[in-house]
Amino acid sequence: MKIRNKSVPAVYILLERDGKILLGRRFNTGYQDGNYQVPAGHVEEGELPTEAIIREAKEEVNVDLTLSNLKLVHVGYRTKHDPSGDRIDLFFKVKKWGGEVKNMEPDKCEDLNWFSWDNLPENTVFHVREAFECIKKGIFYHEIGINVLKEKGLYNL
Repeated sequence: MKIRNKSVPAVYILLERDGKILLGRRFNTGYQDGNYQVPAGHVEEGELPTEAIIREAKEEVNVDLTLSNLKLVHVGYRTKHDPSGDRIDLFFKVKKWGGEVKNMEPDKCEDLNWFSWDNLPENTVFHVREAFECIKKGIFYHEIGINVLKEKGLYNL
């Protein structure tokens, strides 16, 4: 009998303002600490990806999103890099939202700033940087396999 793949879906919020993207530097999370990433999170059991992104936006950066303002711009697939499984990463661009951007998780994010698409911090989380490069080129889907993860020191099994 074949064993079915169990993938972990995650959503990424690309808040864009004046040609810049919001990034936060991870802190005290145990994963990619010190590196920049967009607000993001996992889809919880029984939750749709669009529900997850609306929830995560409020929890992490205090903004209110609506379905009509979400635009899926990229899908990434990452091979199993830890015991929890493969990842399906859904990147949504948002240009309109309610509320003021505010760091709601100072215990997990030590810096929240706007960066130009062409001038991202060198220490941006690897798979997020890869997705950004694809988005800039109009590539909707990409995959990252075990060999790449091992090469970058991101394979933890």
